[in-house]
Amino acid sequence: PKIPQTEIGATYDPALFREENQYINLNQPALKIFNFIRGLDSVPGALAIIEEDDGSECPVRLHGASLCGPAALENARPVRFKGAAGPAFVDREGIFITGVDGRLVKVKRLKKGSKMIQASQWFAQVGKKIVPLELNEREQEMEGILKNIWKSILKVDIESDTDFFACGAGSMDVVRLVEEVKDALEVPLENEHLFMSPSFVEFLNEVISRTRNGAGEASAGPAYDGVVLRENKKVISVPTQMFVNGQFIDAENKKTLDIVNPTTEQVICKVAAASASDVDYAIRCAHEAFKGSWNQVSARERGMLMYKLADLMEQHKEELATIECIDSGAVYTLALKTHVGMSIDAWRYYAGWADKIEGSTIPVNPAKPNNVLTFTKREPIGVCGLITPWNYPLMMLSWKMAACIAAGNTVVIKPAQVCPLTALKFAELTVKAGFPAGVINVVTGSGSITGQAISEHPLVRKLGFTGSTPIGKKIMAACAESNIKKCSMELGGKSPLVIFADCDLDKAVRLGMSSVFFNKGENCIAAGRLFVEDAIHDEFVRKVVKNIKTMAIGDPLNRGTAHGPQNHKAHMDKLIEYCEIGVKEGAKLVYGGKRVPNKKGFFFEPTVFTDVEDRMFIAKEESFGPIMVISKFHSSDFDALVQRANSTEYGLASGVFTKDIRKALLFAEKVEAGTVFVNTYNKTDVAAPFGGFKQSGFGKDLGKEALNEYLKTKCVTIEY
Repeated sequence: PKIPQTEIGATYDPALFREENQYINLNQPALKIFNFIRGLDSVPGALAIIEEDDGSECPVRLHGASLCGPAALENARPVRFKGAAGPAFVDREGIFITGVDGRLVKVKRLKKGSKMIQASQWFAQVGKKIVPLELNEREQEMEGILKNIWKSILKVDIESDTDFFACGAGSMDVVRLVEEVKDALEVPLENEHLFMSPSFVEFLNEVISRTRNGAGEASAGPAYDGVVLRENKKVISVPTQMFVNGQFIDAENKKTLDIVNPTTEQVICKVAAASASDVDYAIRCAHEAFKGSWNQVSARERGMLMYKLADLMEQHKEELATIECIDSGAVYTLALKTHVGMSIDAWRYYAGWADKIEGSTIPVNPAKPNNVLTFTKREPIGVCGLITPWNYPLMMLSWKMAACIAAGNTVVIKPAQVCPLTALKFAELTVKAGFPAGVINVVTGSGSITGQAISEHPLVRKLGFTGSTPIGKKIMAACAESNIKKCSMELGGKSPLVIFADCDLDKAVRLGMSSVFFNKGENCIAAGRLFVEDAIHDEFVRKVVKNIKTMAIGDPLNRGTAHGPQNHKAHMDKLIEYCEIGVKEGAKLVYGGKRVPNKKGFFFEPTVFTDVEDRMFIAKEESFGPIMVISKFHSSDFDALVQRANSTEYGLASGVFTKDIRKALLFAEKVEAGTVFVNTYNKTDVAAPFGGFKQSGFGKDLGKEALNEYLKTKCVTIEY
């Protein structure tokens, strides 16, 4: 027989649905405020009164509460709650309410009338007028379809101001509306979209906006302010706001940076310039995601998200490659194959690793008469900061971030100040792939402010950096002085390439040119110095110069272009200065050495120096540009040659061309470099570890080894 539920102590109390019992007492400790909001979180919501500046009172319901520690609220706006013991503030995370004990409760969402709004948008929503969108013919048809769906559910005539919930709709009606819109218009929606847009005109605007933004893809993309690029026979929308906690937002101080097209020297757009406060917010969001939503995603699910992201990157590869051309000057065919192609490969490679990260059992001495079991666990580090360079914007992001995400971390990345656009477009794709908010965050800005703030932040436990050695030293100091962050550094290079007389000369010329001029010389592992055996030196130089004269220099979007503009003007100016020093010290300038004359854009001529002596500046320092530095050697003293190749503080890469396998293996054994190429160059692969020695840094990108950079090992010992 059924046992009737008692009224006293019942799990369901109808008294809660009396409005007078739903008002929250804000004059109590934070924990009690939090528990009351949580108890009414789904329906109907804890009821509070906000006192407006004009003295009027506005009832709101509070949803999505969490207890939090002290927050940096110096830039927040105060808001008055009736009966509250302490102050309340609105900032971009939500509304913070102070309990009588001084602790804070953060509220993420408010319900005003029938409309749910983000608490952080309270002041933006108050008095906001809804402006209907201008509809084209197809969109007017969609409006009619939506009106019919609403009418069939609500059984009333639909006007612009018809409110879905004011007409008596309930939770099942919400589900029905969302599903009917999906079926009729193929627009993916969530229940929350209706809660945020309960009137017909708001809902119509939401649906139309999503169709205009390509919401029919894997998941709808986020809203953002951006720039529309009409290049390469495409119309490409690119965000210009930074990406934090799943949303594109402006910098707190509204500051921006100009982004310049190196081909035209024209400003493409302005992007947000993140302050230290913006970085702090992004890192706290990443920390919250690491402890919360991301922690609930299994390793296999992580891998599936990464595969999905790689598929989206593949679908948008031509857009991404076009952005790389416009933003960084990359030649389109190279951007398509390498900048974007290898980025996609990296995400797929590490997606496969996500559920294969494992520890081991270790035999140890038993604690007689008992036994001992010892095993290790490989765990994610937490919030990781990444700072990436301007030569391969998307590829450097992917090399580092894919391994970081596969290991289970969350990320705050600062792309290069001068070319952040592919990183922002990538951020849009992460939302479409379904990554939870806060897992991947992109903060744009300068190294001195944005990068420094990441390096110094106490919640960041790992920092990955690719860039110059001087900046790497500063970052290492910040990592040490803040909280002893784990860090990995891929820094400068002066990679030696040795060409013996017994090589395949035509191949050595072709790949020797590629070793220097690949990606306009803006290449970490570029051959910074060529040692050419004296017997073939003159012929090698002659063939190189002949081939340079056939190189097409120009618009990187032109399919026939082989050599595009340098990334930005300051870098081009440094290359000019570098060549002037070489000439002044007595090296022979055989070809180039200057800006391409009578041509708009930051174009620098492919350059060749010979008669370069070991003492010279250009023999020791990296140019990071299309400058071939050639020295002769005689094969009689192999050890002296290796010593010359190693007489640099850098050790990123190296190469040798010879048909003598003994010489090749001896060189590979003795050269002080993290990568050695034999009869090839620039042959990198996502499965092969990449990283240098000495002042070229430490740690690895790519391959299984890169996972170690983003994992920590925990040892567990059990006596039984």
